[in-house]
Amino acid sequence: MRTPSLAATSKTSCCSKVGKKRGPWTPEEDEVLANYITREGEGRWRTLLKHAGLLRCGKSCHLRWMNYLRPSVKRGRIAPDEGDLILRLHRLLGNRYSIIRNHIKI
Repeated sequence: MRTPSLAATSKTSCCSKVGKKRGPWTPEEDEVLANYITREGEGRWRTLLKHAGLLRCGKSCHLRWMNYLRPSVKRGRIAPDEGDLILRLHRLLGNRYSIIRNHIKI
């Protein structure tokens, strides 16, 4: 029985880590990213390095924007009625969170 080669079993990264910054984001990086998104719009994550001057990969920029910086991201505790609605929908729909999300006011 042949074993798979190392190349076949290793994951490929979204980008080369060489020359990229890792670790916590700085407020300055957040501002650069937010300004770029305001100017260019969402969805052009791979061109960020060239156009915005950030030393982060596109995937990292996308996740930072979607999960932390996007103005529509709701922060804070879930209201009791929201929690009840989520639990009822989960009992009804199971783990179909994309469908559950559509029933919740954002």
